[in-house]
Amino acid sequence: MPVLSSLSRSFGAQLCAALLGLASAAIPTGAALAQAAYPAKPIRLIVPFPPGGGTDMIARTLAQKLTDQNKWNVIVDNRPGAGGNLGVDAAAKSPADGYTLVMGQTSNLAINPTLYPKLPYDPLKDLVPVGLVSSSPIVMAAPANSPFKTFADVVAASKGKPDALTLGYSGNGTVAHLAGELAENAAGIQLRHIPYKGAAQAMTDLVGGQIDLYMSSVPTLLGQVRNGKLKVLAITSAKRSSQLPDVPTLAESGYKGFEAVTWFGILAPAGTPAPIVAQLNKAINAALQQPDVADKLRSEGGDVLGGSAEQFSALLKAEVPRWAKIVKDSGASLD
Repeated sequence: MPVLSSLSRSFGAQLCAALLGLASAAIPTGAALAQAAYPAKPIRLIVPFPPGGGTDMIARTLAQKLTDQNKWNVIVDNRPGAGGNLGVDAAAKSPADGYTLVMGQTSNLAINPTLYPKLPYDPLKDLVPVGLVSSSPIVMAAPANSPFKTFADVVAASKGKPDALTLGYSGNGTVAHLAGELAENAAGIQLRHIPYKGAAQAMTDLVGGQIDLYMSSVPTLLGQVRNGKLKVLAITSAKRSSQLPDVPTLAESGYKGFEAVTWFGILAPAGTPAPIVAQLNKAINAALQQPDVADKLRSEGGDVLGGSAEQFSALLKAEVPRWAKIVKDSGASLD
C-alpha cells in the first residue's frame, strides 16, 4: 500500500508538471505578445534628408498610404546631415522593435561606406532590409533661360576652362554628386561643385540663376520643369524617362554604357524580429500596388519596385561593391 501511494504521488507530480509545461507553452512570451500586437504605437520613418526633396516625397507618399490602408500611425521624421549618414545612423542605433524605420537609398547605403572612411554604421550589418520602394534616374538641369540646351553645350563651354561653370547637388557623396563626377570624367571637363544640405535651397538658387547646373533625381525637380522654370539637358539612366521622353540619355549622347540611378528602400535596425519585417514588407508591397501610389511615384519620374526583403538584401549586397568601384574610379572626394 505504501508503494502504491508513493507511485500515485509520483504520477500526480509528473502529471502536474506536464500540464504546467503545456500551459507554459501555450502562453506567449512578452516578445511574442509584442509582435502579435504590432504595431501598438506610432511607427517612426526617418528620412535622412530635409523636407521637399525626392526622398522626402517618396517617404511621405508611402507613409500616408501605410497609415490609411492599415490604420497605423506612420510619422515621417526628417533627420538630415552628412550625406544622409546622421539619419541612417539614428535608425541603426534605435531599438530593434519595428517602431523605427529609415528610408535608405543608394547614396547612404551603397556609396557612403567607401566615400566615408569612418562611417558610424555598417549598412550590411547594422540594418535589415524590409522592402524596396522605387528607383529614379539622375538628371542634369539648368535654368529655363540658360544658353545650354544639351550636355554637349556644357562640354563645349567647359573645355579648357576649369571651374567656369557651377554644378550644384544635394549632399556630398550622393548619387547625384557621383553622377556629376562621372559625367565630368567621361567628357574630360571640370565644373565647380556647389554642395547643398538639401534640395529646397538648391532649387531656389538654380531657378534664380545663382548656379549654372544641378544634378538631381527626377522627382525633386520635375515640378519645376513642368512649370517652365527649369529645363533638363541629360539623363543618366540606360533608357529615357517616360516623364521626360525628349531628354536624351548620356549614353545616347556619346558616352556609351553610362548609367547611374538611385533606388529607395525601407530598412529597420538589425535584430528586428523576422515576423515584424515580414508584416512590414507585406504592407509596403500592398501600398505600392495601389494605383494612386504607383501613379504618384511614376508621375514624379520614378519606377515602382517592391519585392521581398530577401531581394532587397541581395541588391544591397551587390550594390555596395559596385559603387565602391565607381567611387574609386571617379576620384570622388568629400574635400
